[in-house]
Amino acid sequence: MYTLTGVTKRYRRGGETIDALTGVDLVIEDGGQLVIQGPAGGGKTTLLQMLGGLDRPTEGSVELDGTDLALLPEARLARLRSESIGFVFRTDNLIPSLTALENVETALVPLGLTAAQRRQQATGALESVGLAEHRGALPAALSGSQRQRVAVARALVKRPRVLLADEPTGDLDAADRDEVMGLLERLWRERGLTFVVVTHDSAVARRAPRLATIRKGRVAVEDRRPAV
Repeated sequence: MYTLTGVTKRYRRGGETIDALTGVDLVIEDGGQLVIQGPAGGGKTTLLQMLGGLDRPTEGSVELDGTDLALLPEARLARLRSESIGFVFRTDNLIPSLTALENVETALVPLGLTAAQRRQQATGALESVGLAEHRGALPAALSGSQRQRVAVARALVKRPRVLLADEPTGDLDAADRDEVMGLLERLWRERGLTFVVVTHDSAVARRAPRLATIRKGRVAVEDRRPAV
């Protein structure tokens, strides 16, 4: 479970101080899904970076299962990211000279698996996103939605507990957007992931069981789940 308490992030830009986040308190339950929506520059990507241990708050704490990510040494934080957190971004960030299978395998290199183990897990990950028959294809031979599905397979091949997605459908048309979001939601349910999505797209936000709206660094959460 994520517990954020009083999270503030300040940047210096020239002689100006920018508050990207201001006193954010937030809880994300294990296995929960949260969509973060807001305007460009509102702080939503900064918040996702805090959850992923890619940045540290100026003030406050970001706890994952009771461990404050802001206080971890960089080596331990890097290990936690490589083992427990999967990332999907707006651009697929695939390596053009590697096949789909080889791109997925790159996420397993830090884990010390054998080549055979990497190949087996990567093949399974591509199967889970419906791309087993394209495992030998280079990124240039794939469509935009197929490349993004390879990126999803790469994020999930290490079997993380958390999946963080920053505008994962931002470069896709409406049909491909719905396909990729449907895939992410299916994998979230099947794997019991804690799933956080950043978006500016209202069509994605409407699908969310919990929606965090962020403006000028402040967060308001709407819980849309039916009352038990």
